[in-house]
Amino acid sequence: MLKFDNRFIKELPGDPNPRNHSRQVQGAFWSRVDPTPVAAPRLIAHSPEVASMLGLSEAELQSTDMVNALSGNGTLPGMATYATVYGGHQFGNWAGQLGDGRAILLGEIIAPDQQRYELQLKGAGPTPYSRRADGRAVLRSSIREFLCSEAMHHLGVPTTRALALVQTGDRVVRDMFYDGNDEPEPGAIVCRVAPTFIRFGHFELFASRGESALLKELIDFTIKHYFPQLLPLQDNERIIAWYGEVCERTAKLIAQWMRVGFVHGVMNTDNMSILGLTIDYGPYGWIDNFDPGWTPNTTDAGGKRYAYGRQPGVAQWNLGRLADALSTLDIPSEDLQGALAKFESTYAVEIKRVFANKFGFKTWSDKGGEIVDAAFALLSASEIDMTIFFRRLATAATVDDFKDAFYLDGEWATEREKFAVWFGHYSALIAAENDEENRVEHMNAANPKYVLRNYLAQQAIDAAHEGDTSKISELLDVMRRPYDEQPGFEGFAEKRPDWARHKAGCSMLSCSS
Repeated sequence: MLKFDNRFIKELPGDPNPRNHSRQVQGAFWSRVDPTPVAAPRLIAHSPEVASMLGLSEAELQSTDMVNALSGNGTLPGMATYATVYGGHQFGNWAGQLGDGRAILLGEIIAPDQQRYELQLKGAGPTPYSRRADGRAVLRSSIREFLCSEAMHHLGVPTTRALALVQTGDRVVRDMFYDGNDEPEPGAIVCRVAPTFIRFGHFELFASRGESALLKELIDFTIKHYFPQLLPLQDNERIIAWYGEVCERTAKLIAQWMRVGFVHGVMNTDNMSILGLTIDYGPYGWIDNFDPGWTPNTTDAGGKRYAYGRQPGVAQWNLGRLADALSTLDIPSEDLQGALAKFESTYAVEIKRVFANKFGFKTWSDKGGEIVDAAFALLSASEIDMTIFFRRLATAATVDDFKDAFYLDGEWATEREKFAVWFGHYSALIAAENDEENRVEHMNAANPKYVLRNYLAQQAIDAAHEGDTSKISELLDVMRRPYDEQPGFEGFAEKRPDWARHKAGCSMLSCSS
């Protein structure tokens, strides 16, 4: 069974108020809170890999005690449930105190390999940080988070993980598109797993309140447990080195998002992991037809702040807000700016590396850069499926091998010759490198065949709403091997069908759970 240790609440001061009511929490990092019991918990999906990582057998995961713990209906020995307080910039504006409004930590466990992981229930009821919300989550958003957490891991993108998905047996009222049409929906809870869920917003909140001692205490805790290699450094030197590493990790993360065509949708500073992990899967999406200006978030439809092509710039801006928080400790701004510059330099190296791999170049070159730029100009000019285009690129013999990547036959007819010219230049460069051995294998390792397209997730959601939860596990099984051909499952690699172009859940989504 799980072995809990719970360093966060043992080493950092907590909220002395035991009552679970919405409030501003001062002078503390966390509040004790019990999950709200649910009517009829049922485990409907789980990740065998995460269970094994945590040391849980199949029988233990399926046990009544574990299902109760994963639904908020019970506790395990050593478990200590709490929620943390943080702030954040949302859509560019300071939002003040936020905190775990519908996420409750079960504690930190020590896995068999001695690695530590925090377990967190999303949708387990209200906390002191819920404001006016109910702290619950609905089945549709919970399925999406469960699947995406694991799909991203198998794509090789740094991410939080998901252990289990529990249907609660309760109904949760939500207004999916904020249009006044509230409806009761099935409730669910996801158990999320990460080394830590500390975010940029944790540091921002204490800085905004002038609580320098608490800010320094959190920094020391974070470095001690998650960046121990920096402990020999002293005072400001250690903080600057730590901040620089956060910038580097974030740059590498965003480069991976861009590689696979992932769009987070809500890159607020409270949704940015201090470890450089993808965190908080809300209205995310994968690029279908390539469009740098596409955002999956209906709330972002006007400004497109968090669109695919803007993600690197937003990440850098968010890191700047973290630097602002650290500057309240009288750290010289030029030192922080020097560390922040590591984001741009690291991202420049990483994005060239990942796109050289996607295009099959032996090394990045100016000529290769021109061909990459020309390719994206062509992709942007027409409705061309990003995932299919890059997967075909490894084995394409003629330009006609890209026809099926076009969403509109008319565009293929008008753009074919332009693509033929580009493909000629591309093929010539590949041939000049004279490095065909293993090129297809290497390109296929950078270009997934299967990604968690919104319409695929929506099909699993629709089936679950009808009582068939098997589609969740089936989709997860496919996403476990995104770079393999998987004969018999080619239907999961098809471009978005026309019926899904504007269907709710298949194109854009709201921040509503």
